[in-house]
Amino acid sequence: MSVKNLGTIPVYKKALDLCNMSREIASYVSYNKDLLKLYKSNSLRDNIADSLLTDAIIIPQKIAQAEHSTSSYVRAKNVLLINIMTRNILSYCKGLEMDGLKEKEYINLLRKEIKSFRILYKVWKRSIKRKGDKDL
Repeated sequence: MSVKNLGTIPVYKKALDLCNMSREIASYVSYNKDLLKLYKSNSLRDNIADSLLTDAIIIPQKIAQAEHSTSSYVRAKNVLLINIMTRNILSYCKGLEMDGLKEKEYINLLRKEIKSFRILYKVWKRSIKRKGDKDL
């Protein structure tokens, strides 16, 4: 499957949506508006925004790796990592709330996006596990 074909996979499209929303939220909630330098900040909120953005960016990459792999081990590993990252993003939402973020509607939108992603993820996960292992 080529990279171009990834755009036809619903979970990949939703992962890109999640990534875009996370970027917008990170930009909005962070004190440092240079998103590439959030990791250098001493602010808890900036650190959470950086982690949120990092995990959201990695999710579509892991989907692509799983889709392109012929190894069942690699596919399973990527599926597991995606699951961990989505749980992390939900934790980051809680962390932003606990840090005093007043605009909870943005966090709730992100939670809703994660919920929508996880529905597609579960369907995709079943399909990716059924792919034949060509390494044998």
